[in-house]
Formats: sequence, C-alpha cells, structure tokens
Amino acid sequence: MIRRRIPLTAIISSSLIAGGLFMLDLPKSEETPQRLSLPLTHTASTPSVSVGSSAIAAIQPDPVSQPREELPPSYMRTLEVGRGDTLMKILLNAGINRGDAHTAIEALQSEFDPRRLRPGQKIHVTFQPGRHEDMPHTFEEMRLNTGFAKDVFVARQEEGEYQAGKETQELITSLHRAEGTIDSSLYLAASKAGLPASLLMEFIFAYSFDVDFQRDIQKGDSFQIMYEQISTKDGLHSKMGNILFASLSLSGDHMPIYRFKEKTGRIAYFNDKGQSAQKALMRTPINGARLSSGFGKRRHPILGYSKMHTGVDFAAPRGTPIYAAGDGVIDFAGRKGGYGKYIRIRHNSEYQTAYAHMRAYKKGMYKGKRVKQGQIIGYVGTTGRSTGPHLHYEIIRNGRKTNPLRVRMPSGKKLKGAELARFMDVKSQYDQQYASLAPVISVASAQ
Repeated sequence: MIRRRIPLTAIISSSLIAGGLFMLDLPKSEETPQRLSLPLTHTASTPSVSVGSSAIAAIQPDPVSQPREELPPSYMRTLEVGRGDTLMKILLNAGINRGDAHTAIEALQSEFDPRRLRPGQKIHVTFQPGRHEDMPHTFEEMRLNTGFAKDVFVARQEEGEYQAGKETQELITSLHRAEGTIDSSLYLAASKAGLPASLLMEFIFAYSFDVDFQRDIQKGDSFQIMYEQISTKDGLHSKMGNILFASLSLSGDHMPIYRFKEKTGRIAYFNDKGQSAQKALMRTPINGARLSSGFGKRRHPILGYSKMHTGVDFAAPRGTPIYAAGDGVIDFAGRKGGYGKYIRIRHNSEYQTAYAHMRAYKKGMYKGKRVKQGQIIGYVGTTGRSTGPHLHYEIIRNGRKTNPLRVRMPSGKKLKGAELARFMDVKSQYDQQYASLAPVISVASAQ
C-alpha cells in the first residue's frame, strides 16, 4: 500500500475550517514565545499561511491602529507636620523613597529652609499612579504654604530631577460694614454684627485714649465700622484687613475716626476734624480688665489703715498683657518694695508712667530700653503687697502722681494745610463707600 504525502498547507487549512483556532509549538527563543494563541477569522479570501517569523509578524495586532494607553489621573495627599517631625520623616512616611525625598529636599532649600517647619503646617504631595506592581506611584510634586498667599513647591521634571519654585497668589480686597446697638455688652453686640474678635480689639485700641470701655459704655450706645477682608484669588485663604472707618456713639455723642496715611508714611486714626485720635498716653494700658480700685485715700486691704492710693488698679487674670502707655524709655525695671516687679517709663520731660505687681517682664525689657506705645512690656501678676492679680498703674506728671482717669492727656497731632485737604478727600471717599455697603449679619444671629 502506497501512502500519499499530504501537504502541510492542507493540514493547516483543514484545521482552520474545523476550529478557527490553532496552536503552534515553536522552539523557545527570546524573540518568540513558547506558546502563542492566535485568534483568526476564516473567510473565503483568507490567504494561505506559511510557517515562519514573517507569518507571525503578519498576524500581530497593528500597534499604530491601537489606542494609546492613557496615564491614570494624579492624586494629592495632604500631610500635617507634627511635633518633632522633619521633612524627611514626613515624606518617607508618605511612601516616597529615600532617594527622591533627599533630592526633593535638596532642591527645596534654594527657596525654603526645611528647619522652619512648624507643627500644624500643611504639606500637599502629588503622586502619579504607576502601571506596575513594583512601582505603585511616582512622587511628582510637593507644595507648602510659607505665608499668606505665598507657596513654595518642588516639582519633578521630565528627566527625573526636582526643581524648586515659589508662587505668590493675587490678592482681592473687599469692604464690609458692621453696625450694632449695645444692649448688654460691646462684645456681644459686635458678635451679633459679625465683627471678628481681632477687629474688635483694634476698634477698642483706637478709642482707648478717650474712652474707658469698663465705665463709659451704656445700654443704647452704638457703633459703626467699615473694614477690609483680604482673600486669595482661589478663595482658599482669607484674613481681616484694617478698619478704615469707625464711629462710636456714647450717650448721643458721635465720635467718628478715619484711617489715614500721612506723607511721612505714618498711619493713624483721625477724627472728622483731622485731629489725631491717638494721644501721647493711654488711660488704660490693659485690655479686658476691671477697675478694682480708684485713685485717692482708701483703707489699705493689707496694712489695715487709710493710705493714699497713688494710682488705679485693674483686676485681670494672671498673664494678661500690659502695654506701654506711650512712646518712651524705661528708666526703672526691677523689684521695688511693696510694688513687687515694677517698670517705670519716661515719656518726655513732663510725663512718666509706672506699672506694678507684675508676674513677669516681657523678654528684652531693661533700663534704657526704648519702647513704643501699645508694645507689651509685662504681664499681670500679684507680686509685692497684693491681695490678687492686678495691674497698679500710675501717671506721674512733673514728679507728682496724678489720677490716670482724670488727668488731661497731651493732645495728638492736628493735620493742617495740604495734608488736611488730602485727609478730607479720604474721609469723603470712606463715607460714600460705607453708605453703599449692606451690613454684615452673623450666621448665629440670623438663625
């Protein structure tokens, strides 16, 4: 019996017709996989297939015709600096390898010293997800805020290096109006009007030369304030600006003040006549205190007999800041008998002020130190002959101790000539802006 040789092409053709799928066992090599599955659709026009590398290439998918794989979107993590943290520790804990972290920190040092990180500071880290199990993500960028509207960043470049930079966002200033009537306290009335606490302190300080907020405020008195709010363009950061205009009505008397920058660059508040609201000395060099003892003869609470009280006492919690009542030079700083820890400031040839029973001096306060009005010089305590924490405050005029609540304070500056005319233009502008604004109402009050 003679066996006829069946051509290989016939075997392949019959296999295609029978199943539509065939497997080729090929020798192992770097170019060719051991087993290769090739799905084929049989049609009448399908050409015959010859075995070889060219045939395999012919049935591979065309890379040009396939859609390119898109990278997955990047994602960001926000990290918070904890006590004792270093930037290296934070980045390693976030999953960044030590080499990338070290290179990024080195680049950052051209714009920011990492040792200046503070607890609570936020660091925003951006990652690009990877496509392999051994590289789950790539560290792309690190960004941190170093001041209001100021950011520094480190970004990965195409060649794998890191480059640092800084950005300052555009700021937008808006004006707001707050007003209210005092029913029980100025603080509650200001809160209902939506006035931030920081601006309330600025308001009180601006009027502190003429108003005793512990005794002069009465039910039915009112206030009006126009202030700035400064925001970044993206709206993520905002802060309070300055009070531009304010008015305080006490028992029917209106006391408006306006913020004005003089040609010398000095900024101060002036009344509607151009007279400075700031006097040479403050009557009450402490905030939020209660007048506990006035000036004059009284029965001493410790000695038990009548004795002249040469100042006024302001009761306040321990540690409450004490301010310099005016510009001057410290001519005594130390313990002084029953006064305890004591500071005396010489303001000019006529006036001195004294502060007693301090818990501590502000760091850097010493004899000969020049201080500015409103600068913290110490903190309320109960040293010396004292029954509780309070400030004993004295004003000394030509060597004689006088009543701080009754003495006629040296007047402030009066604008004249072209400077007064320029102030009047600013005043008119602020009056018009205030009239055009709607009052702000706090959310709590509205509810």
